[in-house]
This record gives sequence, structure tokens and C-alpha cells, in this order.
Amino acid sequence: MATASTDQKVIVLDFGAQYGQLIARRVRDLHVYSEIMPCDASAEEIMAEHPSAIILSGGPASVYAEDAPKVDPKVFELGLPVLGFCYGQQIMAVTLGGTVGHTEKGEYGHATLTRKGESRLLDGTPAEQQVWMSHRDAVSAVPEGFTVTGTTETCPVASMECASRNLYATQFHPEVRHTPHGQDMLSNFLFKICKLEPNWTMEGIIDSMVADIRAKVGDDRVILALSGGVDSSVVAALMSRAVGKQVTCVFVNHGLLRKNEPEQVEEVFTKQFDVDFVHVHAEERYAKLLDGVTEPEQKRRIIGTQFWKEFFAVAQQLDGVKFLAQGTIYPDIIESGARKTGGKASTIKSHHNLIPFPEGVHFDLIEPLDHFFKDEVRALGTALGLPDHIVYRQPFPGPGLAIRIIGAVTPEKLEILKNADAIVREELDAYNAKLFEETGERNSEHSVWQYFAVLPDIRSVGVMGDERTYARPIILRAVESSDAMTADWAKLPYDVLGKISGRIVAEVPGVNRVAYDITSKPPATIEWE
Repeated sequence: MATASTDQKVIVLDFGAQYGQLIARRVRDLHVYSEIMPCDASAEEIMAEHPSAIILSGGPASVYAEDAPKVDPKVFELGLPVLGFCYGQQIMAVTLGGTVGHTEKGEYGHATLTRKGESRLLDGTPAEQQVWMSHRDAVSAVPEGFTVTGTTETCPVASMECASRNLYATQFHPEVRHTPHGQDMLSNFLFKICKLEPNWTMEGIIDSMVADIRAKVGDDRVILALSGGVDSSVVAALMSRAVGKQVTCVFVNHGLLRKNEPEQVEEVFTKQFDVDFVHVHAEERYAKLLDGVTEPEQKRRIIGTQFWKEFFAVAQQLDGVKFLAQGTIYPDIIESGARKTGGKASTIKSHHNLIPFPEGVHFDLIEPLDHFFKDEVRALGTALGLPDHIVYRQPFPGPGLAIRIIGAVTPEKLEILKNADAIVREELDAYNAKLFEETGERNSEHSVWQYFAVLPDIRSVGVMGDERTYARPIILRAVESSDAMTADWAKLPYDVLGKISGRIVAEVPGVNRVAYDITSKPPATIEWE
């Protein structure tokens, strides 16, 4: 379904850039709504979205390659302001009659930009400033009507513009944090050049979404699979505000959640929000199905298949249910290659919306978060009154602790891992909270993005109380990341690591050793299975 209505929209044309989503997020950070479309969208398709401006992303190709992504030349005749980054500058140049050359020396990383003359895009930024480059090709001759507004040591056209046609471009990447004044440039483009207003705010978004949901649902009923994760919880809170008891939240408890989580989820959605809450206790059924299963993909299949069986068993007992609400978010849509998104990017995910409806059963989908990034979903959750322990909940896989237990899942292993993981989260929650207090940022340079315990299928020798032990180790995994696509192991202080290790060994029976995983992604993954 459409999300918050807006009379302003910036379209980001995606040429396969690693920073494509980041551009859209940076625009939204300035309270202007943005969406991503594939670079080969026609001018007519773009105008059907009623955009206020267009941004051309970077991309890995050479503009002269046989299969290089192209842009509809009519895009530059729409009368809309256009801003291009990296490949976006190059495709703008060659499309409008300029040339792009292959430089003798590429620029990758930090470079010093020297401004030349007046520039509407660079207005108010320093005469010399640091920017982030990532290119081998570069514009060698600008199109007619353009002026060069910035250079670097190896790039004679680091930025260019044709103010009379409202066309602007940079060879560097303003959207990344490594370009310190990049957000100032985006601000210049959106507010001084495009004359937009910063009116995309959470309060207005929620009011618009609630109105949309009420109009769509009417007097019908809605069912929602509530996992307790951020996305489904925000959808539940939003549906509660929109239609109250018309929504039934089905919480399938497979027994594989973290310590105390089922109780927390039930308390929030029975005491804070006006919804029908159904707690399905399926722990014993899952335990039987997983008994002796060691292969991780088989675990996933069993858990996923049984989830839908449990969910639809409840759904078919309810009368008048027309809609199924779910927490699909914008990166899910982009990465699945679906809808109006970066069509040149490889398909990464395909699992969303593939719902195994039983024969004769079908519900229409409501996906109110399908144009929101994760940080925006969290902001929505806070605005809707969800507690921090849900809004800032650690990323958690659908199969739960089953894939953090290497080998077969048993009641003994589950108890060990739940208790060890609770200690890890308690200590690193406190560590992150301290950093937040010191920096005022939830995602500061040294904060940890995800952290948890893993239980391997081995035992090791230890000594406790002058006696030999032969018990299980716990592996601590803590990473720094922004999007889970890449991650680095967190450089935790030794005293924090020491406290976690000491507590686990002292407080969790059956554990005599703690190891720390210091592998980045790639080559490893964040999860172990």
C-alpha cells in the first residue's frame, strides 16, 4: 500500500550504485521524501510519480561499455532540477554532448576538492575541502552551457553545473559521511535550488498512514503475524492506532526466542495497545520437529513451515478477516528486485510476500512500512509509543536461537544459550547506553550494532573449584555495521570482554569457556548458521 502521502518527492535513479539506498536515506534525513527507481525508467514513467527533482546515482560501469546503463535523454528536458553523482555525472555529461575519459590514475578514497568560481551546489562550503572519490573514468570535457565548479589533483572536472537548466553533478560522493560537507550540498540542492520544504516529519507521516489504513480496511478485520521484532511490532502499533480491535496479532511462540522475550511481547501488546492478542504456545510441537536435526537449512525449513501452519490454524478460526498486515520494509523491496526500485542491482532476497496460503485461503496484503528504511521504522516506533527494548531490539533471525545452536537443538542447550545470551545483551546494552550518554548518538563510532552468544557443538576441558570440568564453550559475536551487508568485529574494551566472560562462566551452569569471534563479514557471515 502507499505510505505517507507527500506533495514533494525526489526520485533517485539507481545505476547499480553501492550507495543507491544511502542517497535516498540522506534526502529523507533532510525531511524530504525520496524513492528509488531503476535507471532505465522512461521520462514518462518518472513523471507519473510527480517528482520535484531527480538524483542520478553512481554505478560500477564505464559509460562507454557496450552494456553500460543509459538514461532517457528526455530526463534532462523535463524542467526538473537534476543532480548526478560519479557515474551520474558521467552519464549526464555524455548524454548532453560532453566527453568522459579514462584517467591515468584513479581516485579511490579521500581527495581534496578545490572550488572554482561561483557554485549554487557548493555554496557555503569551504574553498578547499575533503571529498570521497571512487572512480577511474572522469569527465574530460563538459557539455555546452556547463561550468566547472571544482577540481582535485587528478580530476579536472570534480563538479560541474549548468544553473540555467538546473543541472548539477559531482564526480565525488556527497552522500557518504567521508565527504564532510556532502549533506550541506544536498541541502543546497533540495532547498535553495529545488525550493522544497522540509515537511516529511514523523507526525505527518503517522497521520497520513492512519488515514490510508482506515480508508482501505473499512469495517473489515486484519490479521498480523507478530514476532516481537521491530518491523512487525511497529506495524502492530500502527494498526492499533488506525483500527484498534479490528486487528488480531498472532504471536507464535516456538520456544526459540531469547530469555524473557515472549513475556515482554505479551505485556506490551496486551497492556499498551488496543489489539486482539493471540499467544500460540507451540514450544512442544517445535521441539519434537527439531529433535535430532543438525543441518541448518533443514532447521530453517522446519521452523518456517511450521510457523505458517500455526499462524493459519488461528487465522482460519477467525471470521471476517480480509487483510494480512506484515512488516516488509523498503530495503526488502529493493533487494528483492520488486516494484519501482533499482532494477540494475542483482536480486538478493526473494522470500518476502511468498506466503504459503492454504488452499482456499487468501488475504489481501497491507504493508504500511514498504517505503521506509530501518532507521525510519525505529523512529516511527518511538513516535507510536513502543518501548525502547522493542524499538532498538537487536536484529534477530526468524529461526531464533535454533541457528545459534550449532548441531541439534535440545532443552539443555536452549537453557544454556538463553542464559549466556542474556548476560551478553545485558552487558553490551549497558556499554552502548554509556556511549549514548557520552556522545548523544545511538550509533556512535564505537557502539556495537549487533551482539549475541553462539553455542557450538563441542565440549572443552576446564578447571573449576579445583576440579576438572568437561563443559561447553560459549562464543561471543559482536559486530559494527550499518546495514548488515558488511560488518567488522567490534573492538570491545578488555574490561567489558572480561566481565562478560567472568559472568557467563560463573552464572551459567554447563559452560567453562568463552571465546570471541574476531572475523569480519566478508569472509564470515554475522550469524554462524
